[in-house]
Amino acid sequence: MKALMILWRRELALAWAGGGGPLLACGFFLCLTVLVPLASGSDPTALKPIAGGVAWVALAVSSILSLERLFERDFEDGTLDLLTLGPAPLELTVIAKAKAQWLAVGWPLALTAPVAAITLGLPVSLAPLAALTALIGGLGFALTGALGAALALGSKRGGMLIAVVVLPLFIPPVIFGAGALERAANGQSPGPALAFLCAYVLFAGVITPFAGAAAIRNAQG
Repeated sequence: MKALMILWRRELALAWAGGGGPLLACGFFLCLTVLVPLASGSDPTALKPIAGGVAWVALAVSSILSLERLFERDFEDGTLDLLTLGPAPLELTVIAKAKAQWLAVGWPLALTAPVAAITLGLPVSLAPLAALTALIGGLGFALTGALGAALALGSKRGGMLIAVVVLPLFIPPVIFGAGALERAANGQSPGPALAFLCAYVLFAGVITPFAGAAAIRNAQG
């Protein structure tokens, strides 16, 4: 546990020291949500029905930006070999890195999500729900993103490969998160969509550590 705590604190420090990854993700997220109204016109009635969906698509794309550095940097300098031989199982190392990714990038994006959604026309009363769904979905993005980063380990165009692998896996949380906001905007309960979103996160939490550790061992040869 001590080794995992040290690794977790190291990952958080690297996330902020390596060029401001969270700030870059949040800036990219806000830029995407600003471009949509500029492209579709200034009519708020046209943007309101798609506000939740657009915000969630922008959230998913923004979550990919810092995934390439999750394992590649440690793989190149030999740190990943030391982590593999360390006291903590590699599966727990994958989870620790995914958790650090969620705290460093997912939380700032979740705090930015209500502002972006309101800008697109979402009612202000749904801002807490937008933040909650983005926080839960961000954990799912971090887990599946860690799996994609592990699968792309050692490739020459890792960033492109991560996007190809991860984007299809991001479709379910985008559907469930946007569905929760749409149901709430129509006066219905967002509970079913939130339940599916949480189920996706639990499924990713079970699959990612084992599949990610296997991909890392395969890349190490």
